[in-house]
Amino acid sequence: MATNILMPALSPTMTEGTLAKWLKAEGDVIKAGDVIAEIETDKATMEVEAVDEGVLGKILVPAGTEAVKVNAVIAVLVEPGEAAPTGAAPVAPRPAAAAAPAPVAAAPVAAPPTAPVAHSGERAIASPLAKRMAAQAGLDLATIQGSGPQGRIVKADIEAAMNRPAPAAAAAPVAAPAPAAAPAPRPAPAPVPVIGATTAVPNSSMRKVIARRLSESKATIPHFYVAMDIELDALLKLRADLNGQSPKDGPGAFKLSVNDLIIKACGVALRRHPGVNASWTEEAILQVNDVDISVAVAIPDGLITPIVKGADRKGLATISNEMKDLAARAKTGKLKPEEFQGGGFSISNMGMYGVSHFAAIINPPQAGILAVGAGTQRAVVKNGALAIATVMTCQLSVDHRVIDGSLAAEFMATLKGLIENPLSLML
Repeated sequence: MATNILMPALSPTMTEGTLAKWLKAEGDVIKAGDVIAEIETDKATMEVEAVDEGVLGKILVPAGTEAVKVNAVIAVLVEPGEAAPTGAAPVAPRPAAAAAPAPVAAAPVAAPPTAPVAHSGERAIASPLAKRMAAQAGLDLATIQGSGPQGRIVKADIEAAMNRPAPAAAAAPVAAPAPAAAPAPRPAPAPVPVIGATTAVPNSSMRKVIARRLSESKATIPHFYVAMDIELDALLKLRADLNGQSPKDGPGAFKLSVNDLIIKACGVALRRHPGVNASWTEEAILQVNDVDISVAVAIPDGLITPIVKGADRKGLATISNEMKDLAARAKTGKLKPEEFQGGGFSISNMGMYGVSHFAAIINPPQAGILAVGAGTQRAVVKNGALAIATVMTCQLSVDHRVIDGSLAAEFMATLKGLIENPLSLML
């Protein structure tokens, strides 16, 4: 018996993806667990394993197809010796749906000559909800075209009729041109005029998801920001001393970055201030028990946030090596879903680009993200005298529904103390 192979949902936010590559061809024998295709999601490229055994009878979605909806049929698996289907994948409901339009098409043909009244007897086929809605809105069911099985009038048909411009009884023919003159096509001419030649760069699945999620975040989450200047000289010295003690190569080798120490400092600060490691729901604020930190990594299509799990408990060398591995696999699209889904707090570091400071957008459902700027030499006042220190500006963006100003300030003060006295990170 033929079995449909469906487009899988490889992440909670995935609604569609690109079928990048088929790793099996039509006629190949497939066993459960075999990798049959590669799917590009909004976050990474992932391998898809077969869950059933059989022969790949027909590929319905060719490699390279974009915007394939989750649960769409992409191929058909058949039993050995069974003929592959010649058309689309066998889906039971589809033939019934395809056959239904025939009677509907026949009824309207006979209807127009005889006004709605002649049709009202037949066209009164409507769901109870549709009848009730029509009665409340004062609509005549005989004037409404049903879109349900065999012309049945359903809720959506009533809503569509209610949203149409109210047709005057005597001016029905005159009202028809008005909707045609002011329909939905009007937004189409809206594109902003562009001066000069342009190149259209198609939006990838990742770029579409980034646009949607960050627009939702900025529109629905009440952001506020707390910034603080933090001196780095002690941290830079500790980093240099520890890197000098690392073996040249081998399993124990490491090379700490400033970001590695910031991840560790954030982990410790979050453990001390669990209210920042939290998310909002209408029923309760959910404080996350584990300190799992999402770290923004730039990749060709946008960015991804692999997670350093248990950052408060791990040593600096472990964090450093994990982060290098995660970043490398993120850039090649080889992260596993559990390596970038979740996390209770985010860090975005643009210091390596020379950015002095910036405000990051919260990555929901998290309630906080730390934006890290470049460390630069600045004039500071110490003991009443001018001095030179390496200073970076960190700016915390928080969800005000979860985190109040005092808590945000306390978290930043703790982070500043840990970074300016980094030996405490070794305890």
